[in-house]
Amino acid sequence: MSNEQTYDAEAQYFPFFIVTVTALVTLPLTFSLLRSPTDSSNVAKAGRIESPFRPNHADIIDSQRAKQKRKDLRLKRIVAALLGWALIGYMVYLMVVTARNTPTVWNPYDILKVSLTATEKQINSRYRKLSTTMHPDKRRPNAALNETAELVNDEWVEIVKAYKALTDEDIRNNYILYGHPDGKQSTTFGIALPQFLVAEGSGKYVLIGYGILLGIGLPWLVGKWWYGMQKVTKERILVSSAGNIFRQFKERMEPGDVLGAVSTATEYESILHGVKADAGLGKVEQKLATIGSESALISEQDIKVIAGIEDPVHRKALALLWSYLTRADLDDKTLEAEKYELPPTAMQINDAFTNMCLAYGFTSPVVSSFHLSQSLVQAVPPTKSEGIPLLQLPHITAEIAKKIEKSVITDKTPLTVQKFMALPVEQRQTAAQAAGLPMDNLKSAEDLARRLPFLRVEKAFFKVPGEKYIITSSLVHFVVKARFIPPGTPEKSIPALSEADLLDIDPAENDILAQKAEPERHSIPLAHAPYYTRDHAPRWHLFLADTRQGKIAVPPFTFKVFDKKSFDNEGKPTFNVVTLKMQFAAPPQAGEFRFRMHLISDSYVGFDQSQDVVLDVEDASKAVEVDEDDDISEPEEDSIAGQMAALKGQATADASQPRKIKKVKKAVESDYESDTDEDVDDESDTDTDTDSEAEDEKAKKSKSWF
Repeated sequence: MSNEQTYDAEAQYFPFFIVTVTALVTLPLTFSLLRSPTDSSNVAKAGRIESPFRPNHADIIDSQRAKQKRKDLRLKRIVAALLGWALIGYMVYLMVVTARNTPTVWNPYDILKVSLTATEKQINSRYRKLSTTMHPDKRRPNAALNETAELVNDEWVEIVKAYKALTDEDIRNNYILYGHPDGKQSTTFGIALPQFLVAEGSGKYVLIGYGILLGIGLPWLVGKWWYGMQKVTKERILVSSAGNIFRQFKERMEPGDVLGAVSTATEYESILHGVKADAGLGKVEQKLATIGSESALISEQDIKVIAGIEDPVHRKALALLWSYLTRADLDDKTLEAEKYELPPTAMQINDAFTNMCLAYGFTSPVVSSFHLSQSLVQAVPPTKSEGIPLLQLPHITAEIAKKIEKSVITDKTPLTVQKFMALPVEQRQTAAQAAGLPMDNLKSAEDLARRLPFLRVEKAFFKVPGEKYIITSSLVHFVVKARFIPPGTPEKSIPALSEADLLDIDPAENDILAQKAEPERHSIPLAHAPYYTRDHAPRWHLFLADTRQGKIAVPPFTFKVFDKKSFDNEGKPTFNVVTLKMQFAAPPQAGEFRFRMHLISDSYVGFDQSQDVVLDVEDASKAVEVDEDDDISEPEEDSIAGQMAALKGQATADASQPRKIKKVKKAVESDYESDTDEDVDDESDTDTDTDSEAEDEKAKKSKSWF
C-alpha cells in the first residue's frame, strides 16, 4: 500500500476548508452582533414627540445623529457577517452538488442486489432470475423511460460482470476484505486546493498565501476578537475607563462631580485622537469662563477643575461636555461637531458609573448620576441655577428662563415645567413678555410641554401576594400606581380615579393561565431632546432609600415599558393607571420601617418624585392564627372537601378571595431603634391591617433594617 498526495482537482474538499475558515470569523462576529447593548427594540417601537423647533447648528446635530445611528447599527460588522454567511451558504451548495457528482466505487453486490453474506447458491439463483427479465433478448426498451437498446445491453453487461466477479473466489475475497475488487488501494491525501491554482509555477505563491492566512491572519482575527472582549466590562465600557471612574468615586457627590468622573473615560481617545486632543481647547475654556461670569451656568470651581487637568484628552472632553451642557456657541464647526459627538458616549459611561455606585449602596452618587443623565439628554447644566428646568422647552434660553422664574416664584423652590404650566394663562404671558419671549415662541413651548410624559404617583403601598399581613422574611411587593399626566393638563379633563384603579389584584391560586400570562408592554414616546444626538427611550428608576444613613435600602428597578398604554397614536395621554412593582425580602425582625421612595426620570429635569413610605412587618405568629369569628374556615370550592360540602348544600369559600386571618394583639420586643425621624406622607400606604391600640406601640418600636 502506497501513500499519494494529490491536489483537489475536482474541488471535493476545497468547500469544506473554506467553510471552516469562514465560520471561525463569522460565528464570533454574529455572536457579538446578537449581544446588542442598545435598547434598539424599544426605540423602534416607540413614537416621537414631534416639534418644529430647530436649535442652533441643527445641521451639525443632524449629521452627528446620523453618525450615531450608523454606529448603533454597526453597519460594517453587519455587512461582514452577511458576506460570511453568504460564502458559507455557497460552499454548502458546492458540497451538495459535488457529492452528487462524485463517482462511486463499482459494487457487484449492489448491481445484483444481494447481501455481503449471500452464498454462491443465492448468487446463482439471483443471476438466473435477472436473466429472465434483464437479458436483451427478453427485455424491450421502454420509450416512456427514455430507454434505448444500447442502455439495456449495457445494464446486462454490468450484471454479467458482477456475477463473474462474485463467482470468482479471489475477486469476492478482495471486495470483502478491502472494499475493492482489485484488492489493496493506495491511500490518497487530498489537498484542499484546486489544481489550477498551483499550475504553471504559481503554486509556491499560493502556498505562501495559505501560510499567511492560516499562520498569521486567522490567529490575529481570533486574538483581536478575544482580547477585545476581555478589555470590555459587562457594561460595555473599557476596563481602563472603569478603573478611572472608580478612583473618582466618593460617598457624597454632586452631578458636577459625576461629570468629572465620567470625563476620565478612555473611550474619548477614539474621538479626540491625534491633533484633536488639544486643538481649540483654549477657545473652549475661554468661552466657558465667559459663560460662568455672565450667567453662572458653570461655577468658578468647575472652571478651575478643567484648568487643573494635565491629560489633554481628559481636559478637552470635560471642557466640551460643559460647553454642551451650557449650550455654548464655540464659533467653530469642528469643535461643534466634537461637542455633540461626546454626550452619547458620556451617557454610556454614566450608566456604568451608576452600576458601580449601586455596589456601595450610597444614595447621593446614585441620585446625582441619574440627574446627570437628565442633563445630558436635555443639554442643560447639572447645577441649581435659576430656570434650569424651563430650558427643556423650545425657544427658552438661560436668560429668559431666569427672568421668568424671578417674576413668578415667590419662594425658594425651583420653577419646574409643571409649575410653569400650572400658572394662569395671563400670568404666563405676562412673565414671557417681561422676559422678552415672543408669544408665538411661548405657544410653541406650551404645546411641547403638554406632551411631555410626567409620571404622577397616585398611590404607593407594600403587600405580600395572597396574604393579609406582611410577616418577617416574606417576599414583599412595593407597588406604585401612577398616571402619565403632561404638564398643563386641565384638572377637569383628567378622569377621576376609582378604587379598582388603585388595587393590585393577585390572580387566583387555581388560575394557572393568569399566573403565567405575560404582562402587556407599552412604550413611551422617545425623549424630546433636540440637542442629544441619539434616540433615547425614557427610563424611570424606582428605589427605596434610608435617609438617615444615606444608603439605598432597595436597589433601583428600571421601567422602560408599562402595562397600560399611556399615549394614543396621536400622542395624547390616555390617563390609564400604570403599575410599577418591585420585589424584595422583608426584614427578619418585626416592626415599623420607614423609607424614602424615589421615582426619577433619566430624561426630563424636574420630573422626579419622592415621598415617605412605611413598611409594617408583623411577627410570623400573625399568619398562624385563624379569625376569631370563624374558628374553622370553610373549605375552598375547588378542593375535595369543598366539593363534598357543596353536594351537602353547605357553604364553601371562594379560592380567589384571601382567607380570613385572626388578628393577634402581640407586642413585639426589640432592642433596635428607628433609623429615621422623617414624617410619613399621607399618600403612602401599606397593605397591612393593624389594631388601633398597636399603632402607638409600633411607633415607639420602629427599627432599622440593615
